[in-house]
Amino acid sequence: MEQRFSKFQIFTSSSLKMIAIITMFIDHFGAVVVGGGILALPYVRANPDLRHNIYLFYRALRLIGRLAFPIYCFLLVEGFLHTRSRWKYLLRLGLFTLISELPFDYAIYNDWYHPGKQNVFFTLFFGMLVMILIAKMYERFGKISDWSQVILMAAGIYLGYLFKTDYGARGVALICILYLLRFARPMQCFAGGILMAYETTGPLAFVPVLLYNGQRGNMKHKFFFYWFYPAHLLLLGIARDLLLHFAG
Repeated sequence: MEQRFSKFQIFTSSSLKMIAIITMFIDHFGAVVVGGGILALPYVRANPDLRHNIYLFYRALRLIGRLAFPIYCFLLVEGFLHTRSRWKYLLRLGLFTLISELPFDYAIYNDWYHPGKQNVFFTLFFGMLVMILIAKMYERFGKISDWSQVILMAAGIYLGYLFKTDYGARGVALICILYLLRFARPMQCFAGGILMAYETTGPLAFVPVLLYNGQRGNMKHKFFFYWFYPAHLLLLGIARDLLLHFAG
């Protein structure tokens, strides 16, 4: 049965990253350019039928975009399991957490400083920190109690809530669940789908995750995936402002 199922496991880590990047770009294009730009144009607002049709297009883009975050969370857990230096991994996440904050605020909230919400790298950072601390406790003491894991995970989830990160406490909770079930892929996907059920299309992200074959693929430029997030947000914000300036 397992060998038969393996025939359908066609996605590498690189292909999952590309799915996540493409769907994230679609989501942010919908949020920034369509939602913050096109729908705000006076002649669109003055035409109810046109506005309705564009809004449906906007909603379709956002629904497609719901696939990105769960895939990124899964890849974070996979990266944690296979990286040669977990602390360097955490440092990279922390660096891009800071780099991405201004582009995130500018693109999503049309402001260079918006303390009410923090970019998704914060969420990934807290999730990675929880996994590292659990692993370090296990390596030091040879075991870790269930209560210790619960306390560390609860602390990470609270940080997601406290810092008002993108996807917040539920985002960090998803990373924790995927980590706990890291050796049981079907259960991992099932639990992740349940946790993401509040997002209409979010559970669909676990279809390609279920078909992941455990291979890295041929994508060599790993920093592309880090830089893409702040860079595309900045460019989308500029595109929105140019649209509003010349067509508004």
